[in-house]
Amino acid sequence: MTQLTQGKSWRKLVRGGLAMIAATAIATQSALACTSFLLRTTDNGAVYGRTMEFAMPLKSSFIVVPRHYALNSIGADGKPAMTWQSKYAAVGLNALGVSALVDGMNEKGLAGGILYFPDYAGYADPAKADRAKSLAPWDFLTWALTNFATVDEVKAALADISVINVVQPEMGFAPPVHYTLHDASGKSLVIEPVDGVLKVYDNPLGVMTNSPSFDWHLTNLRNYVKLSGHNAPPLVVEGQEFAPLGQGSGLLGIPGDPTPPSRFIRALGYTLSAERKPSGIESVRLAEHILNNFDIPKGWIRDQQAQDAPKTPLEYTQWSTVADLSNKKFYVKTYEDPVLRSIDLMSFDLDAKAVAKATLEAGMTAPALSFAKP
Repeated sequence: MTQLTQGKSWRKLVRGGLAMIAATAIATQSALACTSFLLRTTDNGAVYGRTMEFAMPLKSSFIVVPRHYALNSIGADGKPAMTWQSKYAAVGLNALGVSALVDGMNEKGLAGGILYFPDYAGYADPAKADRAKSLAPWDFLTWALTNFATVDEVKAALADISVINVVQPEMGFAPPVHYTLHDASGKSLVIEPVDGVLKVYDNPLGVMTNSPSFDWHLTNLRNYVKLSGHNAPPLVVEGQEFAPLGQGSGLLGIPGDPTPPSRFIRALGYTLSAERKPSGIESVRLAEHILNNFDIPKGWIRDQQAQDAPKTPLEYTQWSTVADLSNKKFYVKTYEDPVLRSIDLMSFDLDAKAVAKATLEAGMTAPALSFAKP
């Protein structure tokens, strides 16, 4: 895991028995339904949104990593691998108490996330990789956000690194993941570790979910070439006209199930049809409304093994984020508290000597609505 070499070390949040539960949960709940997308704005800006689904509690916290901060990744033997100093400050969320960002944005408007990629992820062999250029799977996003301003810069640097097979201590295995990145110009990139190499895709669609690989999702789009945000015209058969029932007929047949291929198509349908808004809170709220369509309550996704073992954690949407790439504001809402909260990255001392951290507090009670006295 990324080690922050200045300031206090992070306290591990999950130990012993919980780690065993985590491994069981992930092994039996392989769907892990993260969804991400990019929205363009009317003023040539962009807003990025994603959901984070997982079965085990991720115990995520806000992190702000300052500029000129010394970081390093860990190799398969537990010893330091790549080391670097952050060029740009970044804000985002961690998981399991480690200091790596699993979702975030930097001061230049580069944003992205780590999404699950089961059955397809294949990392480089640590024994064959250059240790000084090697990253653990969960450290790639932190490396990208603290070093680069655009997706083109990331793309140019990928030939010089390896993402290696490293067991994550709290999980007990190397988490299979891939990465989505977006910059303030609206460009998007997908990076997938497959068979030990990084496969890189330009992503003009801005959408990504989980397995299969990104190129498969693009091929699958050919099954939906008639989808449209506009209502379908009436069907005329032998002079008889059959008009659509209600509104939204252009999207008739769009898949509504929670599988990754279906969520990919549905997310693309929303981002293509949504009315664009200016950068700022209007586009942030638009992204939030789209994210709401991918929210997974506990119990909607179940594995037969989980049903036979009632104590096995159920996958659910633990949190959702929105990043305003123009205004450098990062937002989050959680399963327990679906009120969107914001962090203004540019309000922090970006040259601070220590990482700033804030815990995501649960808030199950609905706030009371107050009325003015007559």
